[in-house]
Amino acid sequence: MNMRGVDLNLLTILTAVLEEGGVSRAASRLGMSQPAVSSALERCRHLFGDPLLERHGNAMAPTARGAALRQPLAEIMDTIAGLIGLDPPPLSEVKRVVHLAMADAVATRLGPMLHEALAAQAPGIVLALHPWRGGSAALAELARGPLDLVISVLPASNDPAIHSEIVLRERYLVAMRRDHPAADRFDLDTWLAWPHLIVSASGATDTPVDAALRTIGRSRSIGMVVPSFVMVPNLLAGSDLVALVPALMMDGAVTNSVVTFEPPLPIDGFSLRLAWHRRNTHDVAVQHVASEMMRLANTTR
Repeated sequence: MNMRGVDLNLLTILTAVLEEGGVSRAASRLGMSQPAVSSALERCRHLFGDPLLERHGNAMAPTARGAALRQPLAEIMDTIAGLIGLDPPPLSEVKRVVHLAMADAVATRLGPMLHEALAAQAPGIVLALHPWRGGSAALAELARGPLDLVISVLPASNDPAIHSEIVLRERYLVAMRRDHPAADRFDLDTWLAWPHLIVSASGATDTPVDAALRTIGRSRSIGMVVPSFVMVPNLLAGSDLVALVPALMMDGAVTNSVVTFEPPLPIDGFSLRLAWHRRNTHDVAVQHVASEMMRLANTTR
């Protein structure tokens, strides 16, 4: 191929289109008009002799050639950016939609603070929160490109292009309505005497807590299973249910109707990890949001 005919700007646009999965989101990311991105995509199709993206129903999907180009292009553009060493634009001038996925308990606690921080420092950065479908699904979307950042309990990833680090080591608390009979004299027996509210996206009723209880010859009764931690405070406030909740969710948000206690037996906590893809290592917007999330997570310790 004669490289004289290759426009580096075309490859930049194609990288964004393949990572974002369509022209509209790529245009928003690049600060360009949709017609301009569409025109560049047509030139890329001619350059590579392939449609690169095709419409399937209401969505665009990469062709086999497009999918094969996505990772090499991202690495090449990352290398070029490092070689050129361009100074990043001031945060006040950055315009970018940053796509995140996080569990609802994390979003409820960190979301408002993150919005306030960005509004003050980088008002052009817009956060787009995606539905939480579990850690494995989130990492897969991070690798494919729809997501820029993921923060939650994450499984180990074998993808060397995904970077993650622990931002918070979390613990559990027992929560119940403030005038619950168990609140007067809380201990293991009292805790187990009342129906438990469990949070499980799959509807599972046997959890590590139940396994820990079996080791001491005890068990608990399950009163309700819900898919979201956001539902828990109101359900507790209006019932005799008790629940184990992440301290992060309750910290600073305990109302007059809900009270918390330390669990009456040792219960392992968990680590929240923040992850991003190598393609965003030099993306000033993504890295700023990541640093703010780490800072805010540290303030909740």
